[in-house]
Amino acid sequence: MLGQRLSVAIVLPLALAVLVDDPLAEGDLHPGDLLLAVLRLPVDSWAEAGVDRDRLVARLRTTPLPDDTVADLRRAVVDLIG
Repeated sequence: MLGQRLSVAIVLPLALAVLVDDPLAEGDLHPGDLLLAVLRLPVDSWAEAGVDRDRLVARLRTTPLPDDTVADLRRAVVDLIG
């Protein structure tokens, strides 16, 4: 749903809760595909996600990405955490 930008206000908080627990949570495609869908959302989608966003960033800073991580995901994570 996030990839299609449907019900983002409802689904994003749920996705962030999952991702803080397991940043590489897998949907249908590959490990980290939920994270990639979240990171591809427009910036304004994150307006209500302040604390959850901060928790995700903190978690990503301490989570090494496996060598076989999809390049798009690796770039998106680097862009988010700086």
